[in-house]
Amino acid sequence: MTDLFTPLSFQHGPAMKNRFMLAPLTNTQSHPDGTLSDDEFAWLTYRAEGGFGLTMTCAAHVQAIGQGFPGQLGVFGDQHLPGLTRLAAAIKAKGSIAALQLHHAGNRSPQELIGQAPVCPSDDPETGARALTLAEVEQLREDFIAAAVRAEKAGFDGVEIHGAHGYVLCQFLSPTLNRREDRYGGSPENRARLVFEIIDGIRARCGANFQLGLRLSPERFGLELAEIIEVARQVLAQGKIDYLDMSLWDVAKEPVEEAFQGRSLMSYFTELDRGQVRLGVAGKIMSGATARQCRADGADYVLIGRAAILHHDFPQKVAADPDFASIALPVTREHLRNERLGPAFVEYMNGWKGFVAQEETAPTA
Repeated sequence: MTDLFTPLSFQHGPAMKNRFMLAPLTNTQSHPDGTLSDDEFAWLTYRAEGGFGLTMTCAAHVQAIGQGFPGQLGVFGDQHLPGLTRLAAAIKAKGSIAALQLHHAGNRSPQELIGQAPVCPSDDPETGARALTLAEVEQLREDFIAAAVRAEKAGFDGVEIHGAHGYVLCQFLSPTLNRREDRYGGSPENRARLVFEIIDGIRARCGANFQLGLRLSPERFGLELAEIIEVARQVLAQGKIDYLDMSLWDVAKEPVEEAFQGRSLMSYFTELDRGQVRLGVAGKIMSGATARQCRADGADYVLIGRAAILHHDFPQKVAADPDFASIALPVTREHLRNERLGPAFVEYMNGWKGFVAQEETAPTA
């Protein structure tokens, strides 16, 4: 089954009208206090207008101390509700599912941004992060759950828990970063406990139609592939989430760990029994052909990141031309401005090697 334009139903909430999900993308456009800016509103709603079945926000931090980058969207206080409410309503008005990603950067919170030492499962001399106390771990769990309740109040159809990319939940999953000796450290089961408790808490405190997703990284960031496969297997078997989003970096790649090489990294997750949970993949999906291949290889949907930055209407372009491929890099700042990236986002992308053309040349007479 390779069709990208059949609807995809979930156990809770509305169905996606197609198999394209906007990946949660850092864009540094929010106000310093985490409230929504007009630039971030414009960027996201333009993707909803462009045909994405589900439009997800950037990582939104659930605690002030968990901020990971400047201009990050916040969901840690009721001061964020007016902007979030406006955003959710506008995304849904464009015919897309509205989802908010819940995030805490852990030891990746810049000290100059949060005004204190960052926190981590265990003391981390490399980043200067200090270990969370048991009470603080319990508060972290509560703040993830409270943020989901706040997102539901704002009108979002659902949330995704960010357990990937070396941020705090990923740090708990890592046997190298998490050296705790309480119930949140030691065995793989203990290190995954916080993720499962957050899932249970959101399910208990949000409505019956509220969607819940989880994003995981399968490797890097101090993770062991075998352990992440097991976490994925358990979360799929429990069936409490609606979708699992695997951030693969490149959907065609083989695993880094030699023992697992000889087949695609994706295949270790598509072969798992997923029950009613939907499985999506992200990583260098820049064309209709690659998206179809992901479906053929067993993914229920695809997450589009860079191609969505370059083309707000990537799904519509693939619908019109099944072989559509994203514009070649680098692109001009003007191209990005026309795709509704604000100045801060354009500068952020300028930090990505080879993404933004370094000069805008005037047309010759």
